Amino acid sequence: MSYAIIGFGKIGQALAKAFARNGMEVSVATTRDPESFASAAAAIGPEIIPKKLAEAVKADVIFLAVRFESHPDVAKALPTWQGKTIVDVTNAYGVPPEELGGQPSSRVVAHAFTGARLVKGFNHLGAAVLEQDPAVHGGRRVVFLASDDDGAAAEIGALAENLGFSPIKLGGLSEGGLLVQARGNSWGQLIFKDLVKFDR
Repeated sequence: MSYAIIGFGKIGQALAKAFARNGMEVSVATTRDPESFASAAAAIGPEIIPKKLAEAVKADVIFLAVRFESHPDVAKALPTWQGKTIVDVTNAYGVPPEELGGQPSSRVVAHAFTGARLVKGFNHLGAAVLEQDPAVHGGRRVVFLASDDDGAAAEIGALAENLGFSPIKLGGLSEGGLLVQARGNSWGQLIFKDLVKFDR
């Protein structure tokens, strides 16, 4: 299984640190030339491989860590996303609900990435928290996942566990997805909730 993070701002770098911490290789890309962020990638670890966008999107699982407004530009990188799993880490804060056609923002993203299986996840924590070691006082930091595809949710849930997190599945995008997304100038009820799960 190959992984890529599209977007290398604070959230993209926080995700990259989670991969590096666990010795897992991940490609990182932006719309810029890889040379422009190669030193930042190298500072995180040798597992973080800067690539051009066209190369990075060949991965099986792709974390979309760009501004919500930028997702259509990334979607143009491939004619079809069949067989790929997209983890939507975007937040549509400030985007009027009318622009989303009254739909959850992840549905809008899923529509752009034709053929892909989409999981909303890893977006409810701020970068400063997300980049920390998820092992906390003997428990594991929670990440919420929502998807209309149970198989994709299970796949990303297993990946989250491999990265040290405790995944909690919230159901479909129209139910659980709304708890972890922004609408206009309001945040879903679970956004910024930093929870830790303890195994009894």
